[in-house]
Amino acid sequence: MEQTTTIDQVLEAFLEDQRRRLSARTMRSYQDVVELLRDSLNGYAYTSLDKKDAKRFEQAYRDGDEEAFCHLFGPEHILGHLGEFLGYFMVRKVMGSQNLLRSAGTVTKKLASWLYTQGYVSDDEREIAVEQGTEAARDLPRAERLASLLYDQSRSTPPFDPDALSQNDYVENYLVIERIEPGALHFGRGIGPLPVTEQASALAEVGWGVNITLARIKGCWHAVEVGNVYPM
Repeated sequence: MEQTTTIDQVLEAFLEDQRRRLSARTMRSYQDVVELLRDSLNGYAYTSLDKKDAKRFEQAYRDGDEEAFCHLFGPEHILGHLGEFLGYFMVRKVMGSQNLLRSAGTVTKKLASWLYTQGYVSDDEREIAVEQGTEAARDLPRAERLASLLYDQSRSTPPFDPDALSQNDYVENYLVIERIEPGALHFGRGIGPLPVTEQASALAEVGWGVNITLARIKGCWHAVEVGNVYPM
């Protein structure tokens, strides 16, 4: 049976409803976040489809519709994708400002509540999505700021020869923060402490992951390269 109400139609209706009550500046943030959510759904949400819907998607995509997911499927697929959108797509695929990262959480919370009032999702689904949005609005800007501070710190790491270090003294990996002290981070596998600014340690949270390269030089750990910080 063909889907009568598509994700695209629902997202447009959501934006139109918000347009009547929001300022032009706030509306631009909503439009930016919804467009990014569309991109994430079209690019990644197909992995959650059952076999029958996956075939429909694959055929449409092969026929040239790069936005097939949002053109074919309905709003029941939106909230289940928010975890990946907020926890992966906004962190890894979007070079966004802290305001945009904060807006991603705020807008998805509003979208979840709107979908519920329109009868598209259950109250339990709404509640889970609102919690995800609340956490994202709080944590995504902090994680981006922490990554920026660690990157700035890595630029002052003294020159060294990686080949002169033992395997235990040079780590290039995705590491999880296990313990935090004022001015220091400890990672899993017993790696640390990594001296950081107290501003950085105040931003960090136990359980957050970091793509990072570390070197222990003369007994002290240094950040060599820093990628993304992932709130968990």
